[in-house]
Amino acid sequence: MLLQLNIQNFAIVRNLDLEWHQGMTTITGETGAGKSIAIDALGLCLGERATTNTVRPNCKKAELSATFDIANNTAAQNWLKTKDLNLDDDCILRRIISAEGRSKSYINGSQVPLIQLKELGQLLINIHGQHDHQLLTKASEQRKIVDDYADHCHLLDEVKYYYKQWQQLNNELKSLQDSQLQREAKRQLLQYQVTELDEFSLQEDEFLQLEGDYKRHSHAQSILTESLIALDILSTNEQFNVNDSLGKAIENLSAFSHIDADLANITNLLQESLIQIEEASNDLRHYHDKLELDPQAYAAIEERYSLALQLAKKHQVAPEKLPQLHASLSQELANISQDESRVLTVIDEIEKTEQAYFQSAEKLSKSRQKSAKALSKKISTSLHELNMEHGKFHVDITHNDSKALSPNGIDEVLFLVSLNPGQALEAMHKVASGGELSRISLAMQVILADKVVTPALIFDEVDVGISGPTAAMVGTKLQQLAQKTQVICVTHLPQVACKGHQQFFVAKLTDGAHTETTVTELSQQSRVKEIARLLAGDKITDNSLANAAELLAG
Repeated sequence: MLLQLNIQNFAIVRNLDLEWHQGMTTITGETGAGKSIAIDALGLCLGERATTNTVRPNCKKAELSATFDIANNTAAQNWLKTKDLNLDDDCILRRIISAEGRSKSYINGSQVPLIQLKELGQLLINIHGQHDHQLLTKASEQRKIVDDYADHCHLLDEVKYYYKQWQQLNNELKSLQDSQLQREAKRQLLQYQVTELDEFSLQEDEFLQLEGDYKRHSHAQSILTESLIALDILSTNEQFNVNDSLGKAIENLSAFSHIDADLANITNLLQESLIQIEEASNDLRHYHDKLELDPQAYAAIEERYSLALQLAKKHQVAPEKLPQLHASLSQELANISQDESRVLTVIDEIEKTEQAYFQSAEKLSKSRQKSAKALSKKISTSLHELNMEHGKFHVDITHNDSKALSPNGIDEVLFLVSLNPGQALEAMHKVASGGELSRISLAMQVILADKVVTPALIFDEVDVGISGPTAAMVGTKLQQLAQKTQVICVTHLPQVACKGHQQFFVAKLTDGAHTETTVTELSQQSRVKEIARLLAGDKITDNSLANAAELLAG
């Protein structure tokens, strides 16, 4: 509930600090005094857009803050937790608006975007302006009222879930169908590429081996010739070879190695070299003996090596990367094939989702129809209490024949009324005046009081067009509503003002140069005078005072 509202330099208000009570609070004042000034300021605290005349003339900024008790408001507490804002039993919404139009918003001392004030505000209080009853003529609002009364959120959520799923599947199907031609062209290209790579079937690391074999075979004749020449130099030439010459040198030096130790070391090194040359000669001989010219093997290697280079150039990759490319293209081809299969799967899922949607929508429709009967009866009774003795109210629910899916189900909800004897039920907007709509709206608010989520309701002159006995019943209904939730009502009717547990009086003061609006909480004695003024106008008589006291006592 609203606990406190502080207003500084707002419009023609210099400074106001108002404390609000549980139950029903009424706000009255002279015409033009600005009875709705507190409601306008509260609206800014709740995230409404500021106008150019928000800041009091000759002031730099307007400051507005509203304090709410949220100890029993689970929805507001959860919202604050999710936004990681300070959580306490009291919640403070604050707004600072500069004369240039810049605005800053705060929740519990933390600066927040304006949209967050609006989100939280919807969980704290609900403001009904004098023209808000016109919303009752909208089909969406009529459906919402029936759903609020039925209190079947689980059925609504189920319908919305299947509708969202159905939407997502249809979007996916459209995307798949839109890209079908491109997919088919891509599939044909991939199929050709994968088939070509399948046939070549280059294995991992095969290209490096292939490259080595190709180079060896392409130089085989030169290698044979050079290796034979090297063997001749090292060991096979009978006239001169390295092995024999080095052996002779070692033999000649060995004869003197016992004379000079340095010569012995040189002889040992030459002996080691001879051993290595002999091993190299043997290895080279074995290599030469195994090396052979095989034109057919060379042709096969050359062909595969050349094809690998061609494919690599064609796909613009390094030859050794062809196996990875092959795997990647194969996977892409498999994915496209899966997309083709997915089209059929999605069509089947859409059909199943539609069936589930209509089953849930039918359950929702039955719940609405059941609640509509009870709501029609209750509102008709309430209209009689509001001096519309011939009033009949009926909630008409029909199925939407278009078979189009909607997040709200398959029902068309229409409020029908008859206000005069013998008059047929017709759409409410065709037969109800503004005052009658106000009474119907009030009747609904009272009936839906148990379903009210926000712990405070504000009625800003919703009793326009109402007078006499009807006004008294409106006051009684508002007081009845205040048993369930905090009610704040801006009114010009004494029959409504007297029903408040608390009453504020709004006055406009001027010294000729400056104008200021004040709001004062009335004592019981002051309330008698104010109610008498509402009854009799500026000339308050003893009779009007007595009448006012009687109204307040009632």
